[in-house]
Amino acid sequence: MTVKRILRVLPFLLLALTATVANAQDDTLVLGRISDDPKAHYEQLKPLLDYVVPRMHDVGIRRGRILMARDVSQMSSYLRRGRVHWVTETAASGMLLRRRAGAVPLLWTNRGGVSQYRTLFFVRRDSGIETLEALRGRSIAFQNNTSASAYFVPAYELLQRGLKLELQLSPLMRAGNDVVGYVFARSERNIATWVVKGLTDAGVMSDLDWESAERMPPAYRAQMRVLHISQPFPRALELVSERLSSERRERLKAVLLEAQHDPAAAPALKAFFSTSGFGVMDEARMREFGYIEAAVTRVSREVE
Repeated sequence: MTVKRILRVLPFLLLALTATVANAQDDTLVLGRISDDPKAHYEQLKPLLDYVVPRMHDVGIRRGRILMARDVSQMSSYLRRGRVHWVTETAASGMLLRRRAGAVPLLWTNRGGVSQYRTLFFVRRDSGIETLEALRGRSIAFQNNTSASAYFVPAYELLQRGLKLELQLSPLMRAGNDVVGYVFARSERNIATWVVKGLTDAGVMSDLDWESAERMPPAYRAQMRVLHISQPFPRALELVSERLSSERRERLKAVLLEAQHDPAAAPALKAFFSTSGFGVMDEARMREFGYIEAAVTRVSREVE
């Protein structure tokens, strides 16, 4: 073939190659997860993805792939570019993905028999603190800036009461008289320890963690008093990219809803964060959804 002939057919060859790649990608369902332990999460996600893919053949899905992201920003980029189609996340991360990448909440997830939880504020029994408003001029321990139950929701509850929040670099720092100083303790166990030892005046964690002997040792709990309990909010969500077709979106929803009634799905659901099932966004769930969305929106705007 002459050089002139090659140059004439090259655009058509490139077009065909592009179409082949696009088609190969178009028959793949990509499940994403924000992860600091990709190997462990891969083993949790893969069985359910393997269950779902064959049941989506009628909408053109032939294979599945898992793509991890290191944080919300990276996952948002994947969603916007169509590199990820389905994401399983906590409520707060899900709301951030909705705000930043247009992710669409598909279903709520029941993990370990629990589909919702609440935030508990707690103080030492001898603290003399009786209300959230009394935390003005005092300090509180959050977990990290991605936690729904131990950051977004408690920060929102404080903002709703007209309190201002100020980041402290150490639990040893004292807050100003007109603010609530907050620190990140990184783990529920640290939060409990800091409060019981008087390093911070208050702490927060989910009602599930409060009942966990590992995260809240019984000897610590005996010295604590619950100050306030938040409204309930979803424990976890399944979301999809806004670029996923409505046909595939509805098929994925149907497959996941049917999985809880299919004995063949039981091992995959157990691996998938001990999931016992999924549910649709009915009126009650939408109220919970609205609450966590309001929390994430306001805290992102006024605190971060």
